Amino acid sequence: MSSQNIPTRDRILKSTWQLLEAGNGSAVRMSDIAKAAKISRQALYLHFPNRADLLTATTRYLDEVHDIDAKLAKSRSAASGTQRLEAWVETWGNYIPTIFGVAKALMAMQETDEEAAAAWNDRICAIRDGCEKAVQALKADGALTDSMSEVEATDILLTILSVRNWEQLRIDCNWTQARYIDMMQQLAAQALVKS
Repeated sequence: MSSQNIPTRDRILKSTWQLLEAGNGSAVRMSDIAKAAKISRQALYLHFPNRADLLTATTRYLDEVHDIDAKLAKSRSAASGTQRLEAWVETWGNYIPTIFGVAKALMAMQETDEEAAAAWNDRICAIRDGCEKAVQALKADGALTDSMSEVEATDILLTILSVRNWEQLRIDCNWTQARYIDMMQQLAAQALVKS
């Protein structure tokens, strides 16, 4: 399919996605994106009034392209809190490799780029929501450990499942994806489920 047959908004989002993955954390300018999408900067600004909106929309576009809602169905329909926790860890843990290139770029850029920080914060809020829902399911079942509050349990789960931890174990330590999922499920259960 030629780029002219792809709607302009999708071309912009695909171009941004590709530039983020290829950039190794260097800033991606609106002019770079416009050029890659084969549109003018003015046309780009008609679709996205600022770079923060564009970066956030790009991360959400990845979720749309990869049908994250279908992937989350198992977690959302779990019969118990422990099943929801296990399914959430599996779903998010297996999704990290899909979004890793964009996530790594935004994480690298966020220190000096407010717009990248805003986009990454939007994603962290979505991940935190998934963690919170798993913790709430444990609490509803009476299975959440008594040693911490729901907020603390959510914080712990979010930390266990961080993209940086995935990178450390999968890339730096050469763990297999299956081993990573298994160990994160065990770790999350040990930390959060009442014994």
